[in-house]
Amino acid sequence: MELTDLTITQAHEKLIKKEISSLELTRAFLEKIEELDKKISSYLSVSSDLAIFQAKKFDSLISKEKKIDILAGIPLAVKDIILVEGLKCTAASKILENYIAPYDATVIRKIRERGAVILGKTNLDEFAMGSSTENSAFKTTKNPHDLTRVPGGSSGGSAAAVAANMCCYALGSDTGGSIRQPASLCGVVGLKPTYGAVSRYGLMAMASSLDQIGPITKTVEDAEIVFKTISGKDPLDSTSVELPKLQTTNYKLQTLKIGVPKEYFIGGIDPGVEKIIRNSIKKLEDLKIKVEEISLPHTEYALACYYIIMPSEVSANLARYDGIKYGFSVSREVEAKSKELLDIYLESRERGFGEEARRRIMLGTYALSGGYYEAYYLRAQKVRTLIREDFEKAFSKVDLLLTPVSPTPAFKIGEKITDPLTMYLSDIFTIAVNLAGLPALSVPVGKIEDLPVGLQIIGKPFSENIILELGKFFERS
Repeated sequence: MELTDLTITQAHEKLIKKEISSLELTRAFLEKIEELDKKISSYLSVSSDLAIFQAKKFDSLISKEKKIDILAGIPLAVKDIILVEGLKCTAASKILENYIAPYDATVIRKIRERGAVILGKTNLDEFAMGSSTENSAFKTTKNPHDLTRVPGGSSGGSAAAVAANMCCYALGSDTGGSIRQPASLCGVVGLKPTYGAVSRYGLMAMASSLDQIGPITKTVEDAEIVFKTISGKDPLDSTSVELPKLQTTNYKLQTLKIGVPKEYFIGGIDPGVEKIIRNSIKKLEDLKIKVEEISLPHTEYALACYYIIMPSEVSANLARYDGIKYGFSVSREVEAKSKELLDIYLESRERGFGEEARRRIMLGTYALSGGYYEAYYLRAQKVRTLIREDFEKAFSKVDLLLTPVSPTPAFKIGEKITDPLTMYLSDIFTIAVNLAGLPALSVPVGKIEDLPVGLQIIGKPFSENIILELGKFFERS
């Protein structure tokens, strides 16, 4: 086994036993990035000097027999929309091409305190707007299982880096499926925590009522380790909460009641995906675990609801990028010196934002404008309440829900990029979870030829421990 194949748990054991050093482990990952990332394009920037400095710091601590955290000395990658002090944070956008983060996000502070080693920042769809990582202003990330296909999005760089063993684990963000969908398409594990379980402080806001940071890992156990580290109340994020005391992780699966929403097995789903998901569910039935079909009747409205609420929040959050305070500005160009202030705003945003970002800003501005607010945004919020109530009714009968993550395996690069509506349908099984603020896990359960397929496990708010236990079952089986 190569060093880069190690999981968090395996690497920790070897570090504790002094079979390897953090410096050796870090250099192995940096060499793997040098070898593979020319083809895959997972990373936007690699922080070799920082990583080696952090690894040496860890090695000096362990040489003094200091007690170390399970994440200490273990290299990770960070989605380039999460701030790491002193490193570039571009959100894969020209408008922030040379922006240096002035402080650490709360999740970065937490893992730094535990001695983690940061390898670099990973590619994404611009400002996390996309399902394929083709909307990056800088490069297109490829799926490690097939370089002609997408890794999913928007956390495609993080998922591809984990799948290709170019980091031990990664952090991503999930607004409508942006952790789970690329995890499914790349054959790794992705956890979208309950809204508020993880601080968003230091995450560049896309849609504030939907965004959530979470881990992308090689195993479910690793996802649990990272989640426990980054979760919890943060005074810097008023939407974060103190997690309730969780039940024991030795949860008896035989006592669970599993729901399968009929609305998630619809026309358009790839027959191979449906077969793999159905076979996974049958494994539970074979163990005499109760599985029943349930209904989430407002699911059909989730996509339309999401694509009103999300762009509305995008238009407000991205208003700060005006070419004045920070980021790209035409005012720094010689020919722009005589321009009016409004012209500087308009040209900076036009040239700084990509096509998809501009599309969503325009959609959101329209939905919030006078005469349309009640017809679109307010109505969408009412539908969001109905979607949340559907889940509440379902969870009064069952403990967990099982669905596909994506209707198809990884699609070809360029196949959907010119058709936004077709691209948006890639998230049809994941967005309702964000609208309801629920936790969900993507765990690999099979392949169609060489292309991975993920199963989505959805739970009640703050039931991550139960979701992860069922994830471990599917991982073992």
